Amino acid sequence: MNKLLIVCIAFLGLAACNQHDNTEKTLSSFANRDTITLSENSPILNNLQKEKVKLSTYSFELTTSGTVKAIPNNYALIAAPLSGRITKSFVRLGQEVSAGTPIFEISSPEYYETGKTYYQAKEEMDLARKSLKRQCDLLAKGVGVQRDFEETEVDFAIKKKSFENALASLKVFQVDTANLDLSHPLIVRSPIKGRVVENNIVIGQYLKEDSEPIATVAELSKVWVSAHVKEKDIRYINETAKVDIKLMSFPEKIIHGKIFHVNSLIDEETRSIQVLIECDNSDKTIKPGMYVTTKFYHNIENMKLIPLKAIFQMDDASYVFIQLSKTKFRKQKIEIITENGDSAVVKSGLNIDDEIIVNGGFYLLENN
Repeated sequence: MNKLLIVCIAFLGLAACNQHDNTEKTLSSFANRDTITLSENSPILNNLQKEKVKLSTYSFELTTSGTVKAIPNNYALIAAPLSGRITKSFVRLGQEVSAGTPIFEISSPEYYETGKTYYQAKEEMDLARKSLKRQCDLLAKGVGVQRDFEETEVDFAIKKKSFENALASLKVFQVDTANLDLSHPLIVRSPIKGRVVENNIVIGQYLKEDSEPIATVAELSKVWVSAHVKEKDIRYINETAKVDIKLMSFPEKIIHGKIFHVNSLIDEETRSIQVLIECDNSDKTIKPGMYVTTKFYHNIENMKLIPLKAIFQMDDASYVFIQLSKTKFRKQKIEIITENGDSAVVKSGLNIDDEIIVNGGFYLLENN
């Protein structure tokens, strides 16, 4: 009986020792749901690297496609201003021209009639002016009649208005009225400085007043890139944003652009907005109609950026480990806005100066 008692006591003592060993092991890594506590002498502590959460400036990058367009004010479609037959061409394709440079010559009966009306209106206005001057002189000498003077004054005003209308009709054709010669055809001139990029002038061709343009002059030292930005990304676009343009034909060439205008209306079909970007094109590399890739850079200040290596994915959610004390850590769920290189932009879940584990967090994950 005593022997049996001794054996039982010995067995209980051995069980107590084993329980003490298990307790020591448990204390070295104790997990309570999302909180992990390590013993002070745990070797894991030496493998953990921490970093404080700070506010940083985040550069948001948005890439979209675009199309090159000529700037409207630097682009002129030249058509026949009235019906007639082309008698002469003054330009060739690719030629540089200035504002007022002759493009083609057109013989038109309408032009002759317009010029004739101008001369008649000018002559009638000159006669009316002389009559008005004579009535003024008569009144000054006391022999004039006020009623005659007023009638002459009204007649002069009418004749002057008719002359101004006739003059305006010729100015539309960029005609120098001081050297107007109706015995010669009308010379159609370029309204802008630029290069002839399209030339469909055919000598002898008869054109109607509403005919399609037969020449195009464009000034392409600067061009627009029309990019379409999705509705959800509009908040990242402003006129101070940096923009880089890449051409499909020259992928190694990067062209820096400047936002010229952000449209005020949303395209209801594509749910996007048009952004016009002005680009220097002094070397004429960019051609209207080209497809390009546009990349917008938008700096956002006071954003929480943390290293991607600090983040773990579990159950379709993102987590980091926050150090609460020397031996205590908490698994913290976070919400990420986007990734940027080797960092992530955090929307929620972290506070400034939180100490997160940026290296060795998988040791804690194993003990969680």
